[in-house]
Amino acid sequence: MRMVIITYNEAFDAEVMDALGQLGIAGYTKWTGITGSGRSGGPHLMSHVWYKGNNALMTCVEDRLAEALMNRVREMRSIMGLAGIKAFSLPVSDVTC
Repeated sequence: MRMVIITYNEAFDAEVMDALGQLGIAGYTKWTGITGSGRSGGPHLMSHVWYKGNNALMTCVEDRLAEALMNRVREMRSIMGLAGIKAFSLPVSDVTC
């Protein structure tokens, strides 16, 4: 089992949600309107100067789905550019159910 965390420009929310739906991933936690700054995208601070914002999404899925989701994010990065989306995959050792 793996946890995939995706951070992305809020403008791409529909594309990220479509990717989850196409892969059959129904369980996730999403944070909207978050701020931050990356190496290539610049500040996204939701202010009058740096008006863009980000979203982040976390899901815990089986390894094969995590790999498919990471590949989908890689495809989106090639289309959206480096400043649009990034994903991290982490091992999960235990889950309370």
